[in-house]
Amino acid sequence: MDYQFIETLRQYLYLGELILIAIMLYGYVWYMYKSEKAGKKDYEKFARLALDDERTSTPIQQRKKEA
Repeated sequence: MDYQFIETLRQYLYLGELILIAIMLYGYVWYMYKSEKAGKKDYEKFARLALDDERTSTPIQQRKKEA
């Protein structure tokens, strides 16, 4: 088998994966931005979780009661 062809194919597959991952990342950032603008979630509260994670801290989001 031609090793030059395999190496070229590997490079194109790597580039395709890189582009796909970049599209997924930007899509996720766009989703977070739109949901925060619409008022569905406040991601700044979730960012504070790393700094304020004691047992006595108030919950970020109330849980729904199960019936």
